Amino acid sequence: MKTKSWLLPLFLGGTFSAIYFLPKVGAVAQSAVKMELPATSGSWSLEGQSPSEAEIGTLKGDTQFSKAICLAARLGEVNADGYLVPDRVDLSIVLSGTDINNSIHRPERCMPAQGHNITSSGDRILKLPNGRQFVTKRLVSVQSQRIKSNTDREEYAKFNCLTYYFFVGHDHVTNDHLARTFIDMRDRLVRGMDQRWAYTTVSMWYGKVPWIEKEVTEAEADAKLQKFLADFAEQQIDWNQVKP
Repeated sequence: MKTKSWLLPLFLGGTFSAIYFLPKVGAVAQSAVKMELPATSGSWSLEGQSPSEAEIGTLKGDTQFSKAICLAARLGEVNADGYLVPDRVDLSIVLSGTDINNSIHRPERCMPAQGHNITSSGDRILKLPNGRQFVTKRLVSVQSQRIKSNTDREEYAKFNCLTYYFFVGHDHVTNDHLARTFIDMRDRLVRGMDQRWAYTTVSMWYGKVPWIEKEVTEAEADAKLQKFLADFAEQQIDWNQVKP
């Protein structure tokens, strides 16, 4: 018996049109992530930063940002001026506003505008000291940054970069933007709840880093970035609120 060709389009049309009948505004459930950053996380010192004009202009006005440059001394390394040489991690948390479609997105969308050419993407399980674990997204990129030049031409330096990110909702953590969307749809329909989601990103250069004498291997940067993120996530997320 031949399958009727109109059944699939009818089913898909009915499914996606149902989105328009979901409650537009329900009870607002806050993200389990804490937006106020600590001064320290493990051996790292956090220096708060303001969001860029591009970030503020691109996203809705009620989007919230928490950003920091995080520094930790490299053991036994001192520069020519006698100062400790640090590792650096760039940290960013973006919390959605009421219009989630215009206040949160996958970092891959905005990274090219920040000079990143993403060369690979994959999933990594992050294990926390408290025994919890979740899947993060791991990106490898080459970041171009404009440098000062004595000529009229614009000159750029290129740096190898590792980035990890994940989304934190009211009681879910995921690294998948599509999965987050379906969780939103389900909770709005079944629980009458609008979640505020935050995405956390951390990034670190490796290879030839300007202020570090020895080249930093990808493995070294990866290990330090995962350790920083695991300690930070344990401290910064309310795990009593998140489902196992």
